[in-house]
Amino acid sequence: MADPAALIRRPRTGKQIIGRFVLRFIGILIAAAVLAYVLDYAVLRLRIATNHTPFNTVTVHPYYAVPQKDQKTQFILGDPTDQQCVNSLFPHLGDSPCWYLTKHTDQQINM
Repeated sequence: MADPAALIRRPRTGKQIIGRFVLRFIGILIAAAVLAYVLDYAVLRLRIATNHTPFNTVTVHPYYAVPQKDQKTQFILGDPTDQQCVNSLFPHLGDSPCWYLTKHTDQQINM
């Protein structure tokens, strides 16, 4: 028979309650982020399989940042190029998402 004193639970402190809540919250956030990425990838693969515009192109304007000896930087404009992007929330298959690339058409290349 178990000792009755061993069955009594000690009350948790506020620090323990908050710590457990924070750990659960962080775990839920990580699980939600992983689930969102996996679902986004699954939708992309479905779009590729059914040929429903999985990719797009965006015209990007690159410019080169060349450091000078006098601690200044010279900027040299490059020719506009079309860059392939993926229609998804996250980057997949080595391509940036189109929503991000359309907002960042000027790309700096450090030399």
